[in-house]
Amino acid sequence: MTDTSSRLHSVDVFRAVTMFLMIFVNELSGAKAIPGWIDHAEANADALGFADTIFPAFLFIVGLSIPFAISSKQQKGASPRGVLAYIGYRSFALIVMGFYQVNLETYNENHWLPKAAWAILATVAFFMIWLNYKSTVAKGERYGMIGAGYAILVVLALVYKGSYNNLSGYNGMQPQWWGILGIIGWSYLVASLLYWLSKGSLKTLLVCLAVLLVINILLHTWVSRFSFWLINDASSVCLVMAGVVTSLAYAACRPAVHKFVFGAVLSGLVCIVIGLWLRPYAGGISKIYSTPAWVLITAGVSLIVYALLVYATDVKGKAHWFKWIAAAGTSTLTCYLIPYFQVYGMQLLHLHYPNGLLNGVPAILRALAISFVIILLVEQMQKVRLTLKV
Repeated sequence: MTDTSSRLHSVDVFRAVTMFLMIFVNELSGAKAIPGWIDHAEANADALGFADTIFPAFLFIVGLSIPFAISSKQQKGASPRGVLAYIGYRSFALIVMGFYQVNLETYNENHWLPKAAWAILATVAFFMIWLNYKSTVAKGERYGMIGAGYAILVVLALVYKGSYNNLSGYNGMQPQWWGILGIIGWSYLVASLLYWLSKGSLKTLLVCLAVLLVINILLHTWVSRFSFWLINDASSVCLVMAGVVTSLAYAACRPAVHKFVFGAVLSGLVCIVIGLWLRPYAGGISKIYSTPAWVLITAGVSLIVYALLVYATDVKGKAHWFKWIAAAGTSTLTCYLIPYFQVYGMQLLHLHYPNGLLNGVPAILRALAISFVIILLVEQMQKVRLTLKV
């Protein structure tokens, strides 16, 4: 197994930049009079917007981190069962959070418990369960908080009322599409298990990536209306596995980092070219439908961006250029969840942005400012251990 235990600035920086941009595009969602290329493309548009590259980049980063995290656990003496428990714990946390968040989309607005209150309570419960508790916190207090968090989630599930697939009446919580965090959780689970079973073999994982990509292509061409349990159409797992393979390739190339940078850029360009070639034969480019062209093009973009960040941070030592958003690279999940307090807190209090900040350039500047403020807030939260550890 290749040694991937040492932490790299490039991974943290890539994660920080991607999280900053994810907050930005989410905050900008719904704004009018902004350049069309910034927003998500329509499902049937056969196009790629800037926002459509953010989530796949995050999946790619999840894959980049897998070898480092598992290798670190093993070097600290974790048994095979301990590593599997670690993988299962992280997957479970992400899937649960994604499950609750996706059900917000079908929440009954006329429910006696306002949607905003339900969302805030769920997010508070996430923090209670998965907070990075200080070692000075007594076990009884910590377990009490965790238990109370789970109790809140159970109560929220019991009182939930929603409507799904235009069914008559209202129904309880359902998986639907699992949500962003849920997709990450399932994809992380599959990719981590493949990494563990292969003992980190780059050749074996390259074969796994090729098989997953073939599955994605087949399901969007000749074998439509079919999907596999856990991996669905394999698109998300492809992107995570691309990150795993990239991470292992980087570890194998050190200390010849320039060789990796050149190879990654070239591989990224090849992915983009193949994606464009597949475009007319496999559903065009669509994030919503997770087509092969979308998978390959965004994987290629992620590869190239990561290679450039490797050169800037690990080779040239310029990681300090990104210090202003560093918290987004080390407390990423916390940065993702804080906007739920912001958005639903404003809804609950009936607060609104001034009309002048809703569209055009002012909306873009507002989204940038909010993204920066959220990361600064999380930086302060880190200092008092109010961030999540998953």
